[in-house]
Amino acid sequence: MRKLLFVLYQPYKWLFFIPVSFLITFFWGTGAVIFSYFLKPAVVSKIFGVSWAQIILFLTPVKTKIYGRNNIQKNKSYVIIANHSSQYDILLLYAKLGVDFKWVMKKELRAIPGLGAACERMEHIFIDRSTPLGALDTIEKAKKRIVNGTSVIFFPEGTRSRNGEISSFRRGAFKFAFDLGLPILPVTISGTYNVLPPKSWNVRPGTISLHIHPPIDISDYSWKEADILINNAKNIILSPLS
Repeated sequence: MRKLLFVLYQPYKWLFFIPVSFLITFFWGTGAVIFSYFLKPAVVSKIFGVSWAQIILFLTPVKTKIYGRNNIQKNKSYVIIANHSSQYDILLLYAKLGVDFKWVMKKELRAIPGLGAACERMEHIFIDRSTPLGALDTIEKAKKRIVNGTSVIFFPEGTRSRNGEISSFRRGAFKFAFDLGLPILPVTISGTYNVLPPKSWNVRPGTISLHIHPPIDISDYSWKEADILINNAKNIILSPLS
């Protein structure tokens, strides 16, 4: 039965879903750029970013499950960390997290038609990893944007997992949290790897989940204990997957 459903899904995917998704991304991105000249970035993100993600999730289609939304305090800024194994992680966070946030994303994404320009106008954070100085300068600029309930999202693995398993966490997100004195909000994403594996066009319907964990108070740690903090945060994110 699964093989039959897979075969039946292919014409829908190639003839409708993929081309429509590209068009939605382009036109919603263009709309975000235009309206960013008249509205605040948070409003533009809510109107265009959230609806863009919701439409694509609906068209895929995927079923979503959300846990722990009460762990987010209104008007509180966080350094949000999440595991990363699929482009659908971005869609899920946009559609279901329910907070204003800035992405920390690689600079190459700026070149995507519609999406890149929209992300820039909404003041998302493009990071240049080619030089330590470039990355540091990017983070310094980002600090000015993470205020008054606006949060920042990091994928501390640095890139998408190639096998769906969580790899080592880098220190950047945790250093950012210490520098700003912000709590860390761990988030676990599951199911997206099966919907769309990395470096693949093999989109398929499925069920994806978002687990929002209680925030971690970094005042309980010193920077000398960063390895302990990172290990604890990783274990929290791993917990729903075990």
